[in-house]
Amino acid sequence: MGTILQVDNINVYYGAIHAIHNVSFHVDEGEVVTLIGANGAGKSTILKTVSGLLRSKTGDILFREQSIAQTQPHKIVEAGLAHVPEGRRIFQQMTVEENLEMGAYTQPAAGIPKDLEMVFEQFPRLKERRRQVAGTLSGGEQQMLAMGRALMSHPKLLLLDEPSMGLAPILIEQIFEIIRSLHQAGTTILLVEQNAQMALSVADRAYVLETGEITLSGTGEELIHSDEIRKAYLGG
Repeated sequence: MGTILQVDNINVYYGAIHAIHNVSFHVDEGEVVTLIGANGAGKSTILKTVSGLLRSKTGDILFREQSIAQTQPHKIVEAGLAHVPEGRRIFQQMTVEENLEMGAYTQPAAGIPKDLEMVFEQFPRLKERRRQVAGTLSGGEQQMLAMGRALMSHPKLLLLDEPSMGLAPILIEQIFEIIRSLHQAGTTILLVEQNAQMALSVADRAYVLETGEITLSGTGEELIHSDEIRKAYLGG
């Protein structure tokens, strides 16, 4: 398995605020890699930088061995990287099916019906609600829709930003079951998640972010049993 994403020495600023400090990490094909850390640690900022929504002042970002550090976001999607942002960001006034079709704008039109069926197989709830206006869905259903819309672009790498945010525990379990099944089907995932216990339970590897710096890394298994992590993030 080769490296699909290589982030080298990025520094990201919001105006005068230095949000990300000299961050480097990698994701290999077929892995789930998670970034965990407190609110405001810079996790979402890193995902936005990888997907082209923000720019690093230094370093480089390689996706499938090509630099994307200065690439426009829509070109990054076309290259095979899909970002499910924090807070879902679905098209509220459109139906479920229309939202999914929007996710397929990089794909040939002839393949869209088959791709819809693929998403409906993964998310049966969306199939039941395919004609429903997206803004009337529950929070969990909206998260499923945001993930399904990203899958319509046939991503080689899926970025998931806080998929459990604001959801009831039973829905969080459902979302993480879906993440596990996507992983088993071969999807490579970079996951940002506040719920460290759930994130580490699905991760092959993890990086811990504190105030914009990576302070610890290891396998999901190692970190879930680390005393330092248990005290800081798992309530141990």
